Amino acid sequence: MRLLSVVDGIGWGGTKEQVFLLARELSNHVDFHLALSFEYTQMVQKLSPYKISFHFFEHHNKYNRLNPMNYYRLWKIIKDGSFNIVIANSPHALDFVSLVYPFLTKRPKLVAVKRSARLPNPLSLRFKYGRVDRLVAVSEKVAEVMLNAGFPPEKLRVIPSGIDTDRFRKNRAVRTAKRQELGIPLNSKVFINVANWNPPVKGQDKLIETFLKLDCKDCFLLLVGLDTQDKSIPEKGVLGLGFREDVQDLLNASDFFVLSSFLEGLPNALLQAMACGLVVISTLAGGVGSFLVDGVNGFTVPVGNFQAMLEKMKIALHLSEEDYNNISEKAIQTAQKFSIQSTAKKYLELFEELIK
Repeated sequence: MRLLSVVDGIGWGGTKEQVFLLARELSNHVDFHLALSFEYTQMVQKLSPYKISFHFFEHHNKYNRLNPMNYYRLWKIIKDGSFNIVIANSPHALDFVSLVYPFLTKRPKLVAVKRSARLPNPLSLRFKYGRVDRLVAVSEKVAEVMLNAGFPPEKLRVIPSGIDTDRFRKNRAVRTAKRQELGIPLNSKVFINVANWNPPVKGQDKLIETFLKLDCKDCFLLLVGLDTQDKSIPEKGVLGLGFREDVQDLLNASDFFVLSSFLEGLPNALLQAMACGLVVISTLAGGVGSFLVDGVNGFTVPVGNFQAMLEKMKIALHLSEEDYNNISEKAIQTAQKFSIQSTAKKYLELFEELIK
């Protein structure tokens, strides 16, 4: 089986993490090819140890979707590749693929991945998602949104995103060194949020306001992700760390993970934190409610209710050691169900179904 995975743009986030992990896992089972931006050296470097063929189609800039050569190169890659399956990993990747597909005489089966519970507009639903042979929704909530929009149920599959449970696991041995590196006292309580800075979606501005209302002198809030480095308020315990490659160590140096999102599909960062044994406080955005149970393996709050988030953060701060450990252990058990190996297996089953 020859498989082409298409990813647009550069940088790193939940979508790019899933592209990387699935490429790594699926390359052990299929002839795996990746179509990506000329400028995306980070992805190439991370995947260079694996059996993956790279094809470059996009010059990434603010006019990338207006450049006809980007479409021509992708068309030629697919035309000459004899692929059985093409995967579009994001809405923008699907923009590229859906516009070149009508000009192919031989069309591989097309799979698109919907990672957000955002409702597509009617034109996208008909002319973009209407071309796919299967649509993968990363959570039941995302599937529900698409079904309510009129997407054909027979073309829809739910395959949850996966996490690297070998990388993200409980490892408190790094706690002391990492806190010393950041200048955080060992006896402090540390909240952490991992998300590229995007307040309209991720709500980090409201999270900072909420944290400051805790009025806790021995508490810190770590913001990890692209463009968070300028959001520090050191005198108030807010530290913006920017993009980091040591997220697993930063999680293990923390006590609590806070997800303040307004919109999600299935948040990888939340599952990664649970895999590291943190007590998590999260809005019920997207598919969070399918695995996070309030007071059992973490704490939940309604989307946009930051007063409720403040109350749950206070409750978390005053957990006994026994209660903290009980919630932590249940969080780890939950996260283990979302291994990337399990996700890859479900994708392989879908591919086999399509090419029969």
